Amino acid sequence: MDRKETEKEKMISSKLYFSGDAELTQDRLNAKEICYDFNLLRPSLREERANLIKKLFGKTGKDICIESPFHCDYGYNIEVGNGFYTNHGCCFLDVAPIKIGENCMFGPNVGLYCAGHPIDVATRNSYLEYGYPITIGDNVWIGGNVTVLPGVTIGDNTIIGGGSVVTKSIPSNCIAVGNPCRVLREITEEDKNKYKQENPK
Repeated sequence: MDRKETEKEKMISSKLYFSGDAELTQDRLNAKEICYDFNLLRPSLREERANLIKKLFGKTGKDICIESPFHCDYGYNIEVGNGFYTNHGCCFLDVAPIKIGENCMFGPNVGLYCAGHPIDVATRNSYLEYGYPITIGDNVWIGGNVTVLPGVTIGDNTIIGGGSVVTKSIPSNCIAVGNPCRVLREITEEDKNKYKQENPK
């Protein structure tokens, strides 16, 4: 006889799941307890802060910095690469996997929201939910107050302008802004030279 799929397994695989499940309820509480401890630690306690994030996240790279306050649902569905930085007030609803590449920078109050709720009110009120993964490539810069919605992929080297609501996937090597977020232009060779410091005389 086949083993019955757990609500946690359904959640991570983007199936409709019961959010009131006892295991998931405890997992959320565990994550909130770690976030609470992390958000109360003094900024100078860098090692202690780093250890809590390693305990919370599923995978962490080297040289990452999470400014407090930070909030998430489960933590174990979050994977970040080397050189990740997120400013104050970010919130990741990681009911599905969130994968963030190398050398990514987030402004304050960035929200990555994998979670979704059924349109039908009776289904929604029965604590059934779903979630779709969010994937962010390498060298991505996301401006302050950006919201990224379920199922979105953002390609390598892309910049998302502040205040944008990203409802659909955005390709690599571009600047995208707006609500809904749209590609403004590609990043060009000219951009590489824009901020070069002049040689001192």
